[in-house]
Amino acid sequence: MLFSSLTFICVFLPIVCIVYSIVSRNAQNFILLLASIIFYAWGEPKFLLVMLCNILVCYIFAIRCDVAVSEFQKKISILAAIVINLMILGYFKYLNFFIENINALFSSNLSFIKIVLPIGISFYTFQGISYLIDVYRGECSAQKNIYKLALYISLFPQLVAGPIVKYRDIYEQIDNRVHSIDNVYYGLCRFVMGLAKKVIIANSMGEVADAVFAQNADSLTFGQSWLGIITYSLQIYFDFSGYSDMAIGLCAIFGFKIQENFNYPYTSRTVSEYWRRWHISMGTWFRDYLFYPISRFLYSSKISSVFSKRFGKKKASNLLTVMSLAVVWFATGLWHGAGWNFIAWGMINGIFIMFELLTGLNREKNRPIYLNFFFHIYTLMVEIVCFVFFRSPDFAYALQYLRNMLGANFNLENSIYSTNYSQFDVFHIGMFVIAIILCCPFFRGLITCKKNIIQNIMFNVWIYILFFISLSFIVGATYNPFIYFKF
Repeated sequence: MLFSSLTFICVFLPIVCIVYSIVSRNAQNFILLLASIIFYAWGEPKFLLVMLCNILVCYIFAIRCDVAVSEFQKKISILAAIVINLMILGYFKYLNFFIENINALFSSNLSFIKIVLPIGISFYTFQGISYLIDVYRGECSAQKNIYKLALYISLFPQLVAGPIVKYRDIYEQIDNRVHSIDNVYYGLCRFVMGLAKKVIIANSMGEVADAVFAQNADSLTFGQSWLGIITYSLQIYFDFSGYSDMAIGLCAIFGFKIQENFNYPYTSRTVSEYWRRWHISMGTWFRDYLFYPISRFLYSSKISSVFSKRFGKKKASNLLTVMSLAVVWFATGLWHGAGWNFIAWGMINGIFIMFELLTGLNREKNRPIYLNFFFHIYTLMVEIVCFVFFRSPDFAYALQYLRNMLGANFNLENSIYSTNYSQFDVFHIGMFVIAIILCCPFFRGLITCKKNIIQNIMFNVWIYILFFISLSFIVGATYNPFIYFKF
C-alpha cells in the first residue's frame, strides 16, 4: 500500500486514526501493530511470514543475550541472530546475483531461482540488527513483550522505506509517548507537504527521467542524457524525502518522534557533507553499527602497530580509516541493490569521501568563501555521475550513458539547447524550476516557526490547497511509483 494512494489516504489512515483515538492507552499499541500488519500484508500477504520470522529471531536471541552469564554466550547469541537475518536477506536479495557471478567466473550454467523481493526487507532487517546490537551493548534491555518488539520493527509509517529507526532511540516511546493536538497538527501538515513533494514534483520529474532511461543508452543524445539524469536526481530526492516527510508526519500523529532523514543535501559543498544530509538514518546506521566496530577492530589489531611503525601514527590512522570506509561503502552499495552498478555507486561515493579526508577538503573552516561555489558544483557533479550508476539497469548501460554525457554523441544538432524532447513540455519545465527552488532551504521551519493569526490562517489555507492539488494528481495519474520500495 502506497502512502500516495487513495486507499491509504481516504480509507486506511482515517480508520486507523479514528480507532486509535477512541481506544484506551493500553490498547493503542495493539491497534498500531494490527494496522501495521494489515498495511504490510495488503500487497503480498505471504511475505508477512518473512517479517514475522525476523521479529521472532530477534526476540528469542536478544532475550538469550540478556540472560547470558558470559560475554562469549552474549556474542554467540547476537551473532547467530544477525547471521540468520542476513541469510534471509541474502536469499531474497542476493542469491541470483551470486549465481550470475559464479556462472561468469567459472563458465558454469547454474539455474536462476525465481524470487520476488519482499517489500522493505532491507529496512526492517536493519532495524532488527539495530535492536540486537543495542541490547548486546547494554544500551537497552531486551524487550520481553514480543508484541512491543513487533511494533518497533513493523511500525507502518516507516516500515517499507524508513527512516531506519534505531531501537535505543524509540524504545521508551513505545510505552511512554506524548499525544497532543499540536503533534497531530504538525504531523498532518508534514504528511501533506511530503505528499505534495512525492505526487506533484517527484512524479513529474520521474515521467521525464523514465522516458529517457527507457531508451537504449547508445541512442541518447548529449542533451537527453543530461536531461534524464538531472530530472532523475530531482525525482529521487523529492520521492524519498517526500516519503520520509510523510513517515515523520504519521509517526507524530501517533505520538512518536523519529529523526530527520534529509537536510537539503543538494546545498552541500563536499561529498562528505552531502552524506551527512542525505538519507541520514542510513548513514548513521552504517556509522554506528559498521564503521565504528570495524575501526575499533583495526585500531586494536596488529595491523595498527605494523602501519604505525611503517608510516607513522598519523598516516597509519588515515589508512585504517580509509580501510574502514572502503568496507562501509562497499556494503552501502550492495545494500541498495544486487548489481555491480550499485556497488560502483557506493564505491565512487566512498572514494571521494576518502579523498576529501586525506586531502583535508572536508574541512570547510579553512576554505575561502569564494571557493564555495566551485565546491558546490564539484559535489553536484559527483553525485549526478553516481546517480547514473544508481538508475541504470546494469553496469554496461551506465558506462555508455556516461559516454553520452561526456559528449560521445555530441554535435550542434544534438546539443542541450536543441534537444527536441516531447516529454519535457511547459508543465514539466515549470515543475523543474520549482524543484530546483525547493532544493534550497528557503522555506525551512515553515511548519514550526512562530506565526501571528494572519500567518496561521494563510498557512492553513495553503496546506488545504496543497492537499487537494495532491489528491487531484493522484486521481488523474497513471504514474505513481515509489523508488525505494524495491530496496
